[in-house]
Amino acid sequence: MSEKIWYIAVNGKSDGPFSREEILSKLSGGVIDKDTYLFKQGMDNWKSLKDIDEFKMEIESTPSRVEVPPVPPTPAGKMCHEIEYKIHGHDMQFVEIILDPGEKVVAEAGAMMFMPSDIQMDTIFGDGSSKNQNKGFMGKLLDAGKRVITGESLFMTVFTNVGTKKESVSFGAPYPGKIIPVDLGKIGGTIICQKDAFLCAAYGTSIGIAFNKRIGAGFFGGEGFIMEKLEGDGLVFIHACGTIIELDLSPGETLKVDTGCIVAFDPTITYDVQFVGGIKTAVFGGEGLFFATVTGPGKVYLQSLPFSRLADRIYTHAPSAGGSRKGEGSILGGLGDLLDGD
Repeated sequence: MSEKIWYIAVNGKSDGPFSREEILSKLSGGVIDKDTYLFKQGMDNWKSLKDIDEFKMEIESTPSRVEVPPVPPTPAGKMCHEIEYKIHGHDMQFVEIILDPGEKVVAEAGAMMFMPSDIQMDTIFGDGSSKNQNKGFMGKLLDAGKRVITGESLFMTVFTNVGTKKESVSFGAPYPGKIIPVDLGKIGGTIICQKDAFLCAAYGTSIGIAFNKRIGAGFFGGEGFIMEKLEGDGLVFIHACGTIIELDLSPGETLKVDTGCIVAFDPTITYDVQFVGGIKTAVFGGEGLFFATVTGPGKVYLQSLPFSRLADRIYTHAPSAGGSRKGEGSILGGLGDLLDGD
């Protein structure tokens, strides 16, 4: 290593001495740039790095640092970033989130499908909302722990466009079904949804939990006592299984629903459970002992195929679980399994 003879000017003060190698290391690491002033004994005055012959060759071969654009200010009174999106596919959908320079989107850990190099990914506690940022570490840890109760990950991931033009990042649903875009700013700022329904949202959205205050709904409602509560004024994306139907209930209007078919609803909706009525119907009806009741006013989203029902059917018919191989048409049966390696 060469002699430590170089001094650099940092915030109006001299720092050093440093060797030539140390100066080049600071340059490549972005600690200093080509306009940083240097001095050594024998020089008449301080000179910028780019004007010193001993460093000119390295400066020409060192790529310029790309400045990360500042986060664009949200409109007055807004909490969430304003993002654009495209939903691709039919039964196995993914959503493409389009970000302006500096914009962010928050997503469930592991939901990312693909992204370009100008999208920067950071793992965080909490959800990035303003009320979460104002909390200390223990407060954020507590909020993250609450999310685990709803079936979500302890961590969340923030994706930031650090480039100079629009870029996109895509998120895939974890099972067949539909992705539902919801603009919280147009529905009063809050939506309640089933556990693990959250996929991604505009940065600034609060992702918390909602306790079901009715004991009957908590025990027998299919979703339990705890559901997810999404709050903000931007776009959020939730996913569900099968075909999705969106219903607007008028005040006092009640709908009876299979307990597993409810995906999400407005906080103005009253959610409860009700006994199906009649021992014969309860035992032989095939719909279970209870169904959910949702009463307006408000909007409710329903799914045609609860994922738990799909998983149960798959497990029931799996040969490893004792299921039969109906419809396969094999005349060899178990012998065929031995021959083909199953």
